[in-house]
Amino acid sequence: MLPATCTIRREVDVYIAIGRGRELAAALGFNEIDRTRIEIVILELTRNLLVHAGGGSITLARVDENGRSGMLVGSNDNGPGIADIELALRDGYSTAHTLGAGLPGVRRLMDSFAIESTPGVGTQVRAIKWLTLRGAAAAQGRRP
Repeated sequence: MLPATCTIRREVDVYIAIGRGRELAAALGFNEIDRTRIEIVILELTRNLLVHAGGGSITLARVDENGRSGMLVGSNDNGPGIADIELALRDGYSTAHTLGAGLPGVRRLMDSFAIESTPGVGTQVRAIKWLTLRGAAAAQGRRP
């Protein structure tokens, strides 16, 4: 399955991105638990794009690094940026009067997480879930 870039402008785009992510995660061999984690990450990042940046894009792709394979969920926007990333990654912190669990949750659900933001320019998030032998075997209905 090829990488996908999903433009996020409206609520319906969130669900289109989640569906594409679900398909890619299954094609890569992620088990049901990790597929659900990836779907939650896509939901959180796409909602952030709509609420905080007025839209942006989500990239979904296979990654191969250091002899292992995984799935990249990337987020990119040209919104106002995040003035204090450390604060934004704290549980409970929110500028939108929400629970403040989005970015901290994304970081916990994925194996690799990076965020770059420049106030007035935008924000980029790169999160990777690595495929494990146990997870791949479970997804295929066999033992590792």
